[in-house]
Amino acid sequence: MSSPLLQVSDLHVQFNGQRKAKALSGVSFEVSSGEVLTLLGESGSGKSVTLRTLLRLHPEKTTHVSGQILVDGQDVLALKANELSQYRGHKTSMIFQEPGLAFDPVYTIGQQITEALQAHEMMERQAAKVRVLQMLERVQIPQARKRFDAYPHELSGGMRQRAMIALALICKPKLLLADEPTTALDASVQIQILLLLRELQKETGMSVIFVTHDIGAAVEVSDRIAVMYGGRIVEVGGVQSIVTKPRHPYTQGLLASVVNHDNRGSPLITIAGSPPDLRDLPLGCSYAPRCQRAQTKCFSEQPELSTISPTIGSTMRSTRYACWNPVS
Repeated sequence: MSSPLLQVSDLHVQFNGQRKAKALSGVSFEVSSGEVLTLLGESGSGKSVTLRTLLRLHPEKTTHVSGQILVDGQDVLALKANELSQYRGHKTSMIFQEPGLAFDPVYTIGQQITEALQAHEMMERQAAKVRVLQMLERVQIPQARKRFDAYPHELSGGMRQRAMIALALICKPKLLLADEPTTALDASVQIQILLLLRELQKETGMSVIFVTHDIGAAVEVSDRIAVMYGGRIVEVGGVQSIVTKPRHPYTQGLLASVVNHDNRGSPLITIAGSPPDLRDLPLGCSYAPRCQRAQTKCFSEQPELSTISPTIGSTMRSTRYACWNPVS
């Protein structure tokens, strides 16, 4: 069996402000070549922090990171400044949540995407422009030549997001990080962007980590889902197993809170309480104060991810959960 494209082992991230906040606590996961993994959870669970850590975007003076991140065998946390510049955008790229903030407002869309291509692949400007126009057409931007010379504010939200995808893919990365790429868009446009991302992923064979709190979006694009809570992964497995038979009470709560045809007219089910304070995490399971299944042990000992079904071949991964009293 070939090695995973991405291997994250015992990743810890701590922000050192007036009070230290443990944003990630022992996160470990793998992503195979051509696989789409979704990180699912409430705001503050550590999803976006994980993606930004994979690109080393956090300020190094105020952030302490430990553990290991290997991308295509390359130790990301050991990269020097010049190596990091090549790694970002070339081997690993990111679609940010708000493309209006990701693009520089004083340069045209075409200038910014062309600059990325020239920096990483040393292409002549005219050749780079041809490739950028091809990519703008590939992400279904109408009148690509006109949009090439447009400034970010001249494009609609959906067009800016497509331009952001073009920028992220222009250097043909092996790993794409998508941080809630449809949050700011209308529902109809969200579906278009999700289908486009899935189509491009299959076409290029790249691996994708997709961050969302939208379970419907996760099911639409994923091969596997990792559920995060309090800076940890509490359950991970194939889409079908996570959706139809969740083992962690938090995963069950997330799924129960979704509005669908079956529960129309019924009171909305919510998870009581609030997410944990990352500056003062509890001793045991972070979810215990909100969990109806919590036992005495849950408040004193942190459970680790445990395997409940064996790995078979190279296409199936174990379903794992971190809970002392899982849902049967």
